[in-house]
Amino acid sequence: MEKWLSIVGIGEDGLDGLSSVGRSLLSLASVIVGGERHLAMLPPEDRREKLFWTSPIHDSVNEIIRCRGQAVCVLASGDPMCYGIGVTLTRHIPITEITIIPSPSTFSLACSRLGWSLTEVETLSLCGRPPALLNAVLYPGAKLLVLSADAQTPAIAAQILTAQGFGDSRIIVLERLGGTRERQIEGIASSWNATDVADLNAIAITCISSSPLTLAPRLPGLPDIAYHHDGQLTKREVRAITLTALAPLPGQLLWDVGAGCGSIGIEWMRSDRRCRGMAIEHHPTRLQYIANNATALGTPHLEIVAGKAPIALKDLPQPDAIFIGGGITVPDLFETCWSALRSGGRLVANAVTVESELMLFQWHNKLGGELIRIGIQRAEPVGKFLGWKAMAPVTQWTVVKP
Repeated sequence: MEKWLSIVGIGEDGLDGLSSVGRSLLSLASVIVGGERHLAMLPPEDRREKLFWTSPIHDSVNEIIRCRGQAVCVLASGDPMCYGIGVTLTRHIPITEITIIPSPSTFSLACSRLGWSLTEVETLSLCGRPPALLNAVLYPGAKLLVLSADAQTPAIAAQILTAQGFGDSRIIVLERLGGTRERQIEGIASSWNATDVADLNAIAITCISSSPLTLAPRLPGLPDIAYHHDGQLTKREVRAITLTALAPLPGQLLWDVGAGCGSIGIEWMRSDRRCRGMAIEHHPTRLQYIANNATALGTPHLEIVAGKAPIALKDLPQPDAIFIGGGITVPDLFETCWSALRSGGRLVANAVTVESELMLFQWHNKLGGELIRIGIQRAEPVGKFLGWKAMAPVTQWTVVKP
């Protein structure tokens, strides 16, 4: 189909900053789409049809699709494909029907002001997203660029930094980048008190840790003390081995069946921001632990499914990997999981009881895979000396579905 939809990035300098191609696409459009700020840039005498973004955004996308065949121009902030509306629209409309003309992104403009290399920066958007996402990218020495939702976001970010032991971090708020009213506000997270902040802003953060305990690597095996739990926790060493067996890849979906405090699903999602996870758990207290842990460790998008497996697994999206940390002896649980798993997907099950271990042996005989036994001993005080205390051994089965 002929290209009928154009998405034109526009900066704080407005229509004057558009390229000749962008101006041409805008002038030829019979329908113009944008937010109030963007559409207000058009001259008052412009009588063409205007569509404002609505909530939910899906309604606006459907309205645009209904205009197929007309010349439609969407005005977007900066680079439409950098946390922008272009990403949403290309999920619903083929790129063969779209022309995209980007302006410099907020991240590019911020780096040009700060002298930062964009390839060495962690980027994040908190526009319409939980501020807890910030927790996943904090580490000593990190340089972060954050798109703010509004004027309150810098103060929220400062509170999160301070709570996580990064109160000494340097914050620079960059307002209205690329416009005549561009401004920077600088401060320290623990003492941040700026109130006169524009809604249109980005935050540059240089992370400075006040304690070595704030170190939370993205590799699997966070310290057990990183989690609130009631004892239903896959211990650190076993967790690291389990995540390695699950082998997460960007964009893949994990079912964590019998999630306990959510540690496996959380560390699956921490391995890459594009990984998705579903924690299936029925115990009310543990459901709250999962929610709290996911927020604290930067994975607030972990989807929590309240219910008992296998009934709770019905109608869930098809997973790329499944972890069964308990309940393998529940009737039909394994069969349901195996049936739902996509071809080429991985299933990992851990067992600590004789009965569950026997079931793993039986399924291994039928389907193959790899069986290992994990034995961990930790040095603990014995009087004035140290002795080895063994953890309960874990039998682990890993199998890939043909």
